[in-house]
Amino acid sequence: MNDLGTLGELAGRLDGRVIGDAEIRIDAIASIDDAKPGSLTFATDARYLRAALASKASAVLTDESALGDAPPSKALLVVASAREGLARLLRSLVPPRPAARIDPAASIDPSAELGPDAFVGPHAVVGARARIGKRAFIGAGSIVGDDARIGDDAVLHPGARFLDRCIAGDRLVMQSGAVVGSDGFGYVFADGKFAKIPQVGSVVLGDDVELGANACIDRAQTGATRIGDGTKIDNLVQIGHNCRIGANAAFAALSGLAGSTDVGDYTRVGGMVGFRGHVTVGARVTIAAHSMIWSDVPDDAFVSGDPAQNHRDQLRWQASLRKVPKLLERVEALERKQ
Repeated sequence: MNDLGTLGELAGRLDGRVIGDAEIRIDAIASIDDAKPGSLTFATDARYLRAALASKASAVLTDESALGDAPPSKALLVVASAREGLARLLRSLVPPRPAARIDPAASIDPSAELGPDAFVGPHAVVGARARIGKRAFIGAGSIVGDDARIGDDAVLHPGARFLDRCIAGDRLVMQSGAVVGSDGFGYVFADGKFAKIPQVGSVVLGDDVELGANACIDRAQTGATRIGDGTKIDNLVQIGHNCRIGANAAFAALSGLAGSTDVGDYTRVGGMVGFRGHVTVGARVTIAAHSMIWSDVPDDAFVSGDPAQNHRDQLRWQASLRKVPKLLERVEALERKQ
């Protein structure tokens, strides 16, 4: 339990306003299902607000746009964006990083350079000539390879792998099991068998890139696989060799990009989306879950389906497909009358 302050104090921190009792003390932030007296729950639209008002929470954080005309049955903390407000409140509950230290069980090559205030956990490995910036957190069992470069304020959770010759900007976050710099899937079929094509390139990540658990970014065959500033990659996403992804893109879990795929800035990719490879997806594109990208996609498109097409066209196709059984019945009935 945490004493987060009164509802009025929270409103001041979030530039919001209180409807109801501003003196209610909040000791936890909880989802609607888990809320208890003393909790602040949250709702981003009118439907969730109705559910939140029926919960056991003492107060609700919600959007201005979700409010109705009827007086609420609980105190409300109203802000422009409940999601942004929630993020700001939850940051105050994140435990502080451990104090700077190098665990005696870590293995750090004498030629490696670590910035000040670094934490390196037990059995972590930092390779030859690696350079890591200020205030880095290198968790237990993580690996930073030879000649790797990582900027300031990096967080490599236990078991992350940032391999040889790869480069990252500031504030890199890698969840456990994530791998940057695995070999690209490159082979040539000759004399009845696959022969490996050496993958001698690297991976270059911009600032503020985050990789989920077991996400894999393959190194380029030659040159670099590149991920732009601010891009977020969920668990179990595969980025193939020589892909180029722009800034502030987002990829949900289980998506996979075959080699040499280009994706523009601010593009959002749903879960389990596949990319053929050697295709170009523009900027500000939205790709619905379970889609398959077989060809280029222009800027600002919203696509879905397999093969992916304009989302409205896909919905019309699905609606037409549901009519096929009745159409077949009518055709069969007409044929019987002849």
